Amino acid sequence: MSAESRAAVEEIELIRGPSGLGFNIVGSTDQQYVSHDSGIYVSSIKENGAATVDGRLQEGDRILEVNGIKLENLLHKKAVDLFRSSGEHVVLKVQHQSHLNGPLGSLGRKQPPGPVPYD
Repeated sequence: MSAESRAAVEEIELIRGPSGLGFNIVGSTDQQYVSHDSGIYVSSIKENGAATVDGRLQEGDRILEVNGIKLENLLHKKAVDLFRSSGEHVVLKVQHQSHLNGPLGSLGRKQPPGPVPYD
C-alpha cells in the first residue's frame, strides 16, 4: 500500500464567508506543483477565513472533490472556476498529508509562484 493511499481522507463542509472559502490552491495538469502529479493542493489558508474557522483543512492537503465533482485531469483555470462557482455550502473531499517531511512538507514555509485565490 502506498503512502498516498494510507493518508486520511475526510469530507469537510465549509460555508463561504465574506472572504470566500479562505484558502488558495496550487497544482493541476498544466501547473503541476508536485512532479508527475496533477492533483490540486491547498497552498495557503487565510487568517479568519472559513477554512480557518472550521480548522480541519491544512496546507498541503490534496483536494480530491468539490461538491462531488472529482478534481482529476483539470487545467488550473478549470479547477479555480469550479471552486468559484461552487455555491455557499461547499463539500470538499480532502486527502490529508500523513507526513511532514515529504514533497509537500514545506508548503507552509515556501509559497509557490503564483497561487491563485479562487474566492
